[in-house]
Amino acid sequence: APSNIKSDEEIVFYPTYGRQNRDDQAWSISVHGKVFEPEEDSKMRAIFIRALNATNGAFADVDESELREDRVRPFLVDNERSKKITVDVEGSRYRVGESGPNGHFEGEIMLREAKPRGQSTGERQVDVVAILPERDQRRFAGRVHLIPPDGVSVISDIDDTIKDSQVTDKTELMRNTFIRDFRHVDGMPELYRELAQSDVAFHYVSGSPWQLFIPVEEWMGVAGFPLGTMHMKHFRLKDESVLQLLASQQETKFAAIRPILEAFPDRRFLLFGDSGEQDPEIYGTLARDLPNQIVGVFIRNVTNENASDPRFQEAFKDVPSNRWFLFDDVVRIHESALALSQPQSEPDSESMER
Repeated sequence: APSNIKSDEEIVFYPTYGRQNRDDQAWSISVHGKVFEPEEDSKMRAIFIRALNATNGAFADVDESELREDRVRPFLVDNERSKKITVDVEGSRYRVGESGPNGHFEGEIMLREAKPRGQSTGERQVDVVAILPERDQRRFAGRVHLIPPDGVSVISDIDDTIKDSQVTDKTELMRNTFIRDFRHVDGMPELYRELAQSDVAFHYVSGSPWQLFIPVEEWMGVAGFPLGTMHMKHFRLKDESVLQLLASQQETKFAAIRPILEAFPDRRFLLFGDSGEQDPEIYGTLARDLPNQIVGVFIRNVTNENASDPRFQEAFKDVPSNRWFLFDDVVRIHESALALSQPQSEPDSESMER
C-alpha cells in the first residue's frame, strides 16, 4: 500500500548508508525520514522566538525580520505520527516503518543486489522514493550511500569543525545559527575533497537538531564538502528546554558514532572534531577502545589550548602520539590526514607537526 500521508503533509528523507554482507553480497540499507505538516501559526512562531531569547538574551536587540526563515520554519511544523511509509528502491516497494510522536520513521531494507550510480565510495548511491496515494503527484526522495566493508571513512563533527559556529559563545552561536550566513572553516572543504578522491566515505555527526538538516546540507553543497550520511540530534520544544537546542552532549555523540563503527568493523576511521566541547574526550575514548578502527583523530583548536595541557594528555592517554593531532590551521594536518587515508598506512611520528 502507498504511504498514508495527506496532501498537506510532507516527507523529508535523511542521507543514510547501506552495508554489504560479505557472505552473500546482499545490501542492508537504512531508511530514515520525517513526516510533518508545515505551519504558518504566528503564535507558535512567537513562542519559539521567545524561547530562543530566554536562553541568554541573544536576540534582545535583534529585529525579528533578521531571522532566517529557512532556519526558523522547520521548528514550527506539526510532527505527524502513525504514518506508514512505503518507498520504492530500484523498482521494488518496501514498507519502512511508521512515524512516531516526533514524526520520524526508520527502517531497514535488504537488497539482494544494487545498481548504484557513481563509481567511487562517496558517489555510490541508490535513491529512496516515497510511494504516495494515487492522485498525489509530488515527489519526496532521499539517498543511501552504499559503503563497502573495507576502506577508509571520515566521521566529522560540523559546528566549529567544518562550520564556523563559535559554540563556546552562546550568543554568537545563536546568531550564527539563525541570522548569519553559514561560513566554512578555511581549508576544510579542500581537505575533505582530497580525501574523497582517495575513495574515503563521509559521515557527518552533529549536535545540532534535525530541524537544521536542510539548510546545513544545502550550505555544505555550496561550500563544496563531499556528500555523506547525516546524523543529528532529535529535539522537540515540548520535551526539552531550548537550552539544549544546540548543545552537543556526550551521550548524543556516542549514540550516533558507535553504530557506524559497529556497522563497518573492517573499515578504518579518521575522526574530525574541535576542542569547544567534548570531542577530544569522546574521540580519545573511542581510539582507546577501538585501536584497529580509529587510525587518526584531528581536533581543531578553538579554545587556544596546547596539546601538552592536562586536558588533552588525559583525553588521549594511551593513544599513540602519531594518531592524534591538535590544529589551528588545516595546513598543519593536511599531509597527516592524507597519509592516514591510504590503505594500511602509518604516519611517521617524527615527520608530523602538531
